Amino acid sequence: MFLAVPKTGTTALEGALAPKAALVFRDPPILKHTPLYRYRRLVEPLLMKAGQVELKTLAVIRHPVDWLGSWYRYRHRDDLVGQPNSTRGVSFDDFIVEYTRGKPAPFADVGSQAKFLTSGGDDKPGPDHLFRYEDQHKMLAFFEERFGEPIALKRLNVSPPMALALKPETLARLEKKRPEEFEAWEGAGR
Repeated sequence: MFLAVPKTGTTALEGALAPKAALVFRDPPILKHTPLYRYRRLVEPLLMKAGQVELKTLAVIRHPVDWLGSWYRYRHRDDLVGQPNSTRGVSFDDFIVEYTRGKPAPFADVGSQAKFLTSGGDDKPGPDHLFRYEDQHKMLAFFEERFGEPIALKRLNVSPPMALALKPETLARLEKKRPEEFEAWEGAGR
């Protein structure tokens, strides 16, 4: 069961893997991006009742600053100008500071990779396989071994390119306020 963490290349992976899958949640986004805790609570019991054997879970996690940069760039698109979730007119530093608040403004309310990858209150560990976005060759090798053929990814749903700079004090704030994001990424790919 591939868990599609937003902004980690999941659309490209979906495009490559969907023809090989028995079940694909595409729309709406709340289904496509079903976190581990929701999968274990709702989807896994349904699959077990349908006769499925227990499935292994897999996800991709991105370095927190890179992940937030992707969100920032994605929400900087022309079609979002004037919308509450647009980052137009907001610096990347301000976006990060807002993200670290208890209840961020809509433009910085992007969730949490760490929370996405937890079981939600029970003692079950995170996904069985967790790959770093930055180590795509390992993830592709994993899929290629299981499917017995090469997996080719196309660039889909890519955030617009733009240079992003982060002040050292803003990075320190992010690391202090959201350590679970860095811990989750550090624990991936081992």
